[in-house]
Amino acid sequence: MLKIEELIIPRTATVLETMKKLDETGQRILFIAPEGRLEAVVTDGDIRKFFLRGGTLEAPVAEAANFRPISLPVSDRGRARAELQRHGIDALPILDRRGVITDIVFACGVDVDNRKRVDIPVVMMAGGLGTRLYPYTKILPKPLIPVGERPISELIIDRFREFGCHRFTMVVNYKKGMIKSYFGDLEKDYSLDFVDETRFMGTGGGLCLLKGRMDSPFFFTNCDTLLDLDFGDLYEKHRERGNLITMVCAFKHFTVPYGVVELGEDGGIAAMREKPELNFLTNTGVYVVEPRVVEEMQDGESIGFPDVIDRYRAAGERVGVYPINESAWMDMGQMEELEKMRRRLEQHT
Repeated sequence: MLKIEELIIPRTATVLETMKKLDETGQRILFIAPEGRLEAVVTDGDIRKFFLRGGTLEAPVAEAANFRPISLPVSDRGRARAELQRHGIDALPILDRRGVITDIVFACGVDVDNRKRVDIPVVMMAGGLGTRLYPYTKILPKPLIPVGERPISELIIDRFREFGCHRFTMVVNYKKGMIKSYFGDLEKDYSLDFVDETRFMGTGGGLCLLKGRMDSPFFFTNCDTLLDLDFGDLYEKHRERGNLITMVCAFKHFTVPYGVVELGEDGGIAAMREKPELNFLTNTGVYVVEPRVVEEMQDGESIGFPDVIDRYRAAGERVGVYPINESAWMDMGQMEELEKMRRRLEQHT
């Protein structure tokens, strides 16, 4: 069980340090509370909004925090559950007369849902060979590889269903008969269409097969990625910013396990860094895409979707980023990552 002190950060902590602590604690909220007195809260959503305003990882977290947090006095603790539901928040600090946090009531087990609903189509690229998951994919296509008791593609669809999406399209190729058979036998409350690739066209090329079918923006996803995010909020930010494409990116933190040496022009040592830390954004393979992109795809072209994005960027089109924490992204593109995903999902069941 977490102690209150583990959820407190100094206001001078950087945004990067705050993100690390959110991942370490497994919570979505931390508190700025010098000597225990509540000043502000910061959530993963606050940090995302901060980045969308142009904030940086090195900035103090106070620049991203909410200094008007909702709280309750100890005497009103009995109203905590009702307040969580009323405000649609994940946690509620309980304060004594001095404003010191004495307890935190979390929404776990409470019917709190402040997610934004969205009902736009979802297109899943499900035709690849999945060579990085061999030998599993010698027997099963990647979309049908089980994570727990159900295949990854079904879990992905369920995530979108939670937000109101009910129109799905799969672009299939490798072992497509097995995929169609599985979903054909499945009892489902959504529509699912299949589009057949006759040859491998990359993560972007298959979009040309959807010409004339897409009349609205749509979610576009790989078949090996699970995201823990508010898809309604993602779509809202996409529309607000007038993006042609919005890419969901996860912050990654990596410590090089060795000392790094930089060479100088004369062949000598220019600099040495012991186990440097790298921080970067990585593409999760999930996007919001405007239908114009489909209509402008070149028929029969084999191309990765990141290359499609580069074309539009070079042409001056607006391509945006929706940042999420590393812990909100689960990828099973490789054997090691598949096992990690299985363990994480088991912990939440």
